[in-house]
Amino acid sequence: MGTVAENIVEVLKVNEVRRVYGLPGDSLNGFTDALRKDGTIRWVHVRHEETAAFAAAADAALTGELAVVAGSCGPGNLHLINGLFDANRSRVPVLAIAAHIPTAEIGSGYFQETHPQELFREASVYVEYVADPSQMPRVLEIAMRSAIELRGVAVVVIPGDVALARATEQRAVRIRRANPVVTPSRPELAEAAALLNGAKKVTILAGAGVEGAHDDVIALAELLAAPIVHALRGKEFIEYDNPFDVGMTGLLGFASGYRAMEAADLVLVLGSDFPYQQFYPSRATTVQVDIRGAQLGRRHPVDLGLVGDVGDTARSLLPLIERKESRRHLDDALSHFAATRAKLDELAVPAAAGRPIHPQYLTKLLDSHAGADAVFTADVGSPVVWAARYLHMNGARRLVGSFSHGSMANALLHAIGAQAAQPERQVVALAGDGGLSMMLGELITLTQNRLPVKVVVYNNSSLNFVELEMKAAGFITFGTELRNPDFASLAEAMGIHGRRVERSEDLEQAVTEFLAVDGPALLDVVTEPQELSMPPAITAEQVKGFTLYALRTVMSGRGDELLDLARANWRQLF
Repeated sequence: MGTVAENIVEVLKVNEVRRVYGLPGDSLNGFTDALRKDGTIRWVHVRHEETAAFAAAADAALTGELAVVAGSCGPGNLHLINGLFDANRSRVPVLAIAAHIPTAEIGSGYFQETHPQELFREASVYVEYVADPSQMPRVLEIAMRSAIELRGVAVVVIPGDVALARATEQRAVRIRRANPVVTPSRPELAEAAALLNGAKKVTILAGAGVEGAHDDVIALAELLAAPIVHALRGKEFIEYDNPFDVGMTGLLGFASGYRAMEAADLVLVLGSDFPYQQFYPSRATTVQVDIRGAQLGRRHPVDLGLVGDVGDTARSLLPLIERKESRRHLDDALSHFAATRAKLDELAVPAAAGRPIHPQYLTKLLDSHAGADAVFTADVGSPVVWAARYLHMNGARRLVGSFSHGSMANALLHAIGAQAAQPERQVVALAGDGGLSMMLGELITLTQNRLPVKVVVYNNSSLNFVELEMKAAGFITFGTELRNPDFASLAEAMGIHGRRVERSEDLEQAVTEFLAVDGPALLDVVTEPQELSMPPAITAEQVKGFTLYALRTVMSGRGDELLDLARANWRQLF
């Protein structure tokens, strides 16, 4: 009979887990040594446990399979929490092995003592403490099934001495994901159809829940003559091959997406947990479909809430829907989208001589030259804005980010997991200078693990999105300036191909050469620090905020900042 740790590894192996992300530590020795002895599961060694958790989240997002992360006791597994929050809120299956202090010392205030089962509770769908070998592998099996079926994080807290103890039961069960058909009842479907058939102007809001239901949602839109607006997490699943696409709504979105929602008399929300209440129309009827009943009406009052899988529900609804003869609402939305798209594309041009590069132009070039099945990751902040507006999905490309949790520094960390999971694919990380510098040491992870990630740095020497929020609220920007190094030189020192670009005329060639590098590469691009990522609808409060910002800035003696702001953004005013 082997140890508990060896049984854990056997269970993982039987369940086709191929990678474990983590950082070793003494309380984790039983587990890491069991991995070493087995030799079939790759240990992806990172420089910070937070990276391990984000990497596992990206791995799970791309593969759809259980990803595993491990951390040693106390500070080691505490570092996992931010990345596990991200994974749990993104609804991807991740198992965390959280080592604990020796069993006999728990409750004594021992060195590195915490209470992981309490600390991880909010970041997980399941967390349990293993106090005795007899609990295993049952607790592990429950944890894995919880992560897989509830699509979230499961945490197994295990003291190092328990992991090294002899297993009382040696078994390895294969856990398979169930694939139920989930639809509303017939009366509910009939009620939904009556509302949809009776509405004159239907708009669909599509979220991450439309994954796998692309063609069914398109068929529904065709019958309803409904423009399709997407939330950010729905972009990769519904934007492509979509003649009803009118862009995104929300703070990062398009004016056309906002307008298509506002003009509707019925909004059909499909698999979306879009959180911003101010972007829902106040007077429209709302029908919402979500496989999780607790989500219904959480963001906006619903007239009818349906529990069901989006694809299953759409297929059940299609025979009940009457094709709308009037296409005016759809045509108006598509026309507005075409104008909005054209205006956005007009901003993605080379900068004037002597000016920093427009981030829109950089992102457009990345979109044009990246692979047809590239995986993009994007840092929270301005890189997410440009990714949302200028990256085109095609059904093969993927877009991974901290879109629900909103953590800084995620792009490189997600890219590590994406590349480890799918080494044959091109992985491009759109990193902010603030985000990259926060977790700069993880560039070494790329070389150590031979991961050919391509890192693009949007180097505007500021926490750019934070500055925009300050300006919109009327505050003088403060504490947002970044004194950056030459990131390309730093990359070279770490064994990574690095290049810095400061002029628009050099950028396209630099992008194509950078993407073609055999191995990890970093492109440090000096971008316009004053570029405004304007939301699709400007409120009176925001106008007031910008006015206050202008007045306060002049009175503080920083009027030159306003001139730079105007010079950088005059294109957006006409």
